[in-house]
Amino acid sequence: MATLTIMSGTVVAPALPAIRQAFEGQANVELMSRMVLTLPAIFVVISAPIAGALADRYGRKRLLLVSILLYAAAGLAGGVSQSLLGILVSRAFFGLAVGAVMTVGTALVGDNFEGEARSRFFGLQQAFTQIGGVIFVVGGGFLADLDWRAPFLIYGLALPIAVAVMTVLREPARAQRAATFSGGIEGDQNWPLLAVLCLTAFLANALFYTVPTQLSFYLKDLGYPSARTVGILIGIFNLVAAIAALSYGRVRNRASTVEVFAGAFSLMAAGAVALSFAYSFAGLVASLAVMGCGLGMMMPNIMASALQIAQLRLRARVTGMTTASMFFGHFMSPILSQPLIGQVGYDGLYRAVGIFYAALAVIALGIVIASMRSQQKMG
Repeated sequence: MATLTIMSGTVVAPALPAIRQAFEGQANVELMSRMVLTLPAIFVVISAPIAGALADRYGRKRLLLVSILLYAAAGLAGGVSQSLLGILVSRAFFGLAVGAVMTVGTALVGDNFEGEARSRFFGLQQAFTQIGGVIFVVGGGFLADLDWRAPFLIYGLALPIAVAVMTVLREPARAQRAATFSGGIEGDQNWPLLAVLCLTAFLANALFYTVPTQLSFYLKDLGYPSARTVGILIGIFNLVAAIAALSYGRVRNRASTVEVFAGAFSLMAAGAVALSFAYSFAGLVASLAVMGCGLGMMMPNIMASALQIAQLRLRARVTGMTTASMFFGHFMSPILSQPLIGQVGYDGLYRAVGIFYAALAVIALGIVIASMRSQQKMG
């Protein structure tokens, strides 16, 4: 199910130039063709908190099943729409489905796992997400060469997942969850801490998303205009992130969530700064590999942190708010980065990204040091 999230954008990305050409002459075609990729993100922001509230009140499984079926229907509809406006309407419904699937899916992880098992599962989820990114970018590219409508067929893969949800997935009863997991103890939700986590999720994702949205333009400036080269480098980025994510459970077993954030942000900072100075292919590979290591730790840690601070009765709402924050970062990333590129160029953008990540790492490290001093005083 985790692959549905990465599938939402990577599948159609290679087809965007062909979609623009197919509707050439239509008003605002340049903007509208790009919105085929970006529009779902803002509807994820809308749907994720609502889906969380519904899942906490009425249960998870039925809402998840309906959301996956909507995902498949809206995704496939984009491939048969006869107008660009029709495609965008289908992508709006598609975004609503993505937000619900990710929110409810994460809540079910919290319902079924705890402790080290939960961390290990989040690592597996992120690994599948990144590997899916590699597979679906390549698959979407091959299909887009045949016909711009063909990549939309990949969204039909959600249908067998819906069958698996019906036949395999079990939703623990609320009383069973409360009795089984210590994370389900009722109490007051720490809203300020959740606000800090949501802000962190927004910033971290807005910064990270400069890679998929701006890297191809940066590479063109460096003299690597080939789409194949872009695909290889983003594939390496995703593959390294997948490998790193597989070790998240072991890392989390030895370090707190804040310590993992400090390490992940440090890796992202080092990789982004290195990317801004990389001119050779080997340098680009190395810098993106370092960033991939950081991403593989950062993303599962965000969702694990959300479940860690969530009260049982609000678990899905908390994951929904965190999901919305992440996708709002995706949506805002090109909007925020484009003016900066105009001022300092693409290399300056990635240096700025590195500086912001370094600042987040320093803040996380400061929290770790303060916590250690507090424990020493109590001892």
